[in-house]
Amino acid sequence: MSKIIAKALPPDPKLNRILAALPAQDYARILPDLELVEMPVGWTMSESGDHVNFLHFPTTGIVSLIYALEDGSSSETALVGHEGMVGISIFMGGESMPSSTEVQSAGYAYRLSRKVMKREFALGGQLQHIALLFTQAMICQTSQTAVCNQHHTLDQQLCRWLLMSSDRLDNNELLITQEMIGNLLGVRRESVTQTLGQLQKDGMILRARGRITLVNRPKLEKRVCECYAVVNDEYERLLPNPRSKA
Repeated sequence: MSKIIAKALPPDPKLNRILAALPAQDYARILPDLELVEMPVGWTMSESGDHVNFLHFPTTGIVSLIYALEDGSSSETALVGHEGMVGISIFMGGESMPSSTEVQSAGYAYRLSRKVMKREFALGGQLQHIALLFTQAMICQTSQTAVCNQHHTLDQQLCRWLLMSSDRLDNNELLITQEMIGNLLGVRRESVTQTLGQLQKDGMILRARGRITLVNRPKLEKRVCECYAVVNDEYERLLPNPRSKA
């Protein structure tokens, strides 16, 4: 369960790309309703079919959307960091999602209640507009992940996943176990260990217990399949990026 926290110097909500892109008037209207919450590793924010009551805007950390099968196997269909939001069923009309959401990398988020988000949608302002663009970008990521898992090697999938995770953390160091990566990609841990070992041998990453450091992004970007660029380009095309103006 998340913790609502109070800190002397809480993270700036505008570390989230969507909140940062809002016009001053829209941002000021929702600011009193934003609640800072801690996202510990492994926290299941919502299970498949849950009625979602809050929309979360991560400022740090990563949340994975995970689809589980009846036999107990599962895989990640998309991941969300500071570029987006978690809980799109609130405004898409379905009330729930077939996937669960689980924190992959610890961090913080600001949450907004279902009631406030629906009020914002009724106003038809910029939050509604950006939320729908983000949903379109998420559809692209989910579709491309399915294609990648079907047609590309584990080596390419891992490069894609490492780069996308690093992008959402703004950090080349990922705190995650090889077993967890295997669960997210829907493959055996031994296969992950072998593939990561080859990436390390080729000078792209360094491994330590529960930690992976990207030491040569250009090499990873050359090694990765086209799926990484397709998803990245679509996010850049659809979503405003206030950081690029800084």
